[in-house]
Amino acid sequence: MSDRTSTISIVTRTPPIAVHRARRAKPVSVASPRRGAHTLLSSVILAAVGILFLIPLLWIAFASFDGDPTVSMRLPETWTLDNYAKVMTWQLTWQPLLNSIAISLGTAVITVVVGVLAAYPLSRYRMRFQRSFMYGILFGTGLPITAMMVPVYALFVSLKLLDSTWGVIVFMAATSLPMAIWMLKNFMDSVPISLEEAAWVDGASSMQALRRIVLPLMRPGLAVVFIFVFTGAWGNFFVPFVLLFTAEKFPAAVSIFNFFGQYGSIAYGQLAAYSVLYATPMILLYVIVQRLSGGAFALAGSVKG
Repeated sequence: MSDRTSTISIVTRTPPIAVHRARRAKPVSVASPRRGAHTLLSSVILAAVGILFLIPLLWIAFASFDGDPTVSMRLPETWTLDNYAKVMTWQLTWQPLLNSIAISLGTAVITVVVGVLAAYPLSRYRMRFQRSFMYGILFGTGLPITAMMVPVYALFVSLKLLDSTWGVIVFMAATSLPMAIWMLKNFMDSVPISLEEAAWVDGASSMQALRRIVLPLMRPGLAVVFIFVFTGAWGNFFVPFVLLFTAEKFPAAVSIFNFFGQYGSIAYGQLAAYSVLYATPMILLYVIVQRLSGGAFALAGSVKG
């Protein structure tokens, strides 16, 4: 009787390996036809949007080398460099590009420096009306420049800043500050305050801790804000067009009007070549800043005290 019972228990016992495999087995998911159709539709829409963005870029690239360009995109029948030769002059291209670099660089540097000094106390100290103040800064980002140009023009007349490059730089930096402060404050919040406290214990002041601890750790954030402000100033047409009068002070965004003639006559080839030269500094800026910024936030260790 005991032998029969032990035999039955051996036969009906499940092997441990089989139990382990049964526990690890996962149910096979079957993709529904509706989900597959939704994915296909999303891919088609994204591809169509990408093509719509790519067509103007291809037109600029092809028309700049076309001997007889038109408004429609096509491969050039005769490839030529005459369009670049005609626009590569000091008065037509190089001087406006240098003016754009000076205005955009000055605007970006002033905005980043002042924005860091304004974002630091907002990030590290708690004020009574801090939330309302931050909402006020956020509201300042939504004010259109066109609505402010009439009082700004009157202010520039009273301060005798019309036709002044520095006046344009200061005004554009002031209009870029609200968004820059908001972005820099968020980047600065990601840096642990314990690192600054360790520096304070070692005798560093708040400004020394900001310069030696906080700013090196938020280099990608500074790069993002710098590129954001530089790009906005580089493509700004309305402010220099209203506040500057001398053609020698016009940036490239304003001098591009030279290629639009009267009665619909447009030099498409020269316009495309000028657009390629106009976009080149921005591409180089993205590459340089990406290499210098470090790419991401990284804290290598921790502080214990």
